Amino acid sequence: MASIELLNISKRFGTVQVIDDLTLTVNSNEFMVFLGPSGCGKSTLMRMIAGLESIDAGEIRIDGQRVDHLPPGERGIAMVFQHYALYPHMSVRDNMSFGLRNIGVPESEITARVDRAAEMLEIGPLLARKPGQMSGGQRQRVAIGRAIVKEPKAFLFDEPLSNLDAALRVRTRVELAQLHNRVKSTMIFVTHDQIEAMTLAHRIVVMNNRRIEQVGTPMEIYSKPASRFVAEFVGSPAMNFMPARVAKGAAGTRVTLADGSVVETTIPSQSFDESGSYTLGIRAEALTIVAKGTGDAHGTAEVIERLGDRTLVYVRLLDGSLLVAEAAGDSDLISGDAIAVKFDGSRTHLFDARDQAYHSI
Repeated sequence: MASIELLNISKRFGTVQVIDDLTLTVNSNEFMVFLGPSGCGKSTLMRMIAGLESIDAGEIRIDGQRVDHLPPGERGIAMVFQHYALYPHMSVRDNMSFGLRNIGVPESEITARVDRAAEMLEIGPLLARKPGQMSGGQRQRVAIGRAIVKEPKAFLFDEPLSNLDAALRVRTRVELAQLHNRVKSTMIFVTHDQIEAMTLAHRIVVMNNRRIEQVGTPMEIYSKPASRFVAEFVGSPAMNFMPARVAKGAAGTRVTLADGSVVETTIPSQSFDESGSYTLGIRAEALTIVAKGTGDAHGTAEVIERLGDRTLVYVRLLDGSLLVAEAAGDSDLISGDAIAVKFDGSRTHLFDARDQAYHSI
């Protein structure tokens, strides 16, 4: 187990600034996920920790020791890549032991480590096979096993589930969480998939445009997004956003939407510029479909998505805007129904023109 500290890290490729003065601490035994869209800098950040990319400024410390001047093999980390990078002509056992043999680990110790890792990952019966004789999920386990046998201070996973089908991704996700509980090691996981981030992470680092937008636990990220980007990127379906005017309300901030609907929120009343530009954010589960003539806003059910445990209703409001609300899984709504929507004012968010977020309490 080891903490990883990034202190004022910067990275440039030619004239393009990729990472700019970034500081972050990954705690010992923490499972941290770097989450963000393609091109945001998350994989570059991981590669700098691994030593596969140099840094232009700052320091990287692992377990308190500065390592940014050390080659990858001396940093005490193991990396699992998106593509398994297994030697096709070698057996599973040879793939897992190859790196240990190169650094002179005794054969008896290599055998013991490989057998322990194989038992942990339930790939013992596969040790004599070659990669071409295995499924994608099995090959990914071998790649993880190759990292485990190194007994590193920290594991780095670079989108390791992206090549798996949907069902296998779910199963492997659970296996990774169980693996972390067993090996008790620091892990960093890079992904653009918010479900992977929410289900695996102790903390999530949300990145956008080569900078950190927010660091927090999954529910902090979901419930108290620091910016509109975080609110829109995390959560499925994405948060609804509506232009709004603000004023002091009875118990918080009163929000008036473009169609004239008024929503009383529990967002603390502040020195808002009542003539300023604001956006109301609210998630589908905080919107309830109610009978026509009641509720806060009115419209027509345009698209119905039945997901079994819940139903998503795409509602076209009277001003032409579209929002997504949630109904019960056995809802009998059909497209074209005239409906009303009730807002839960205790689960609302406001974003100003500078992207500052204000949350209900």
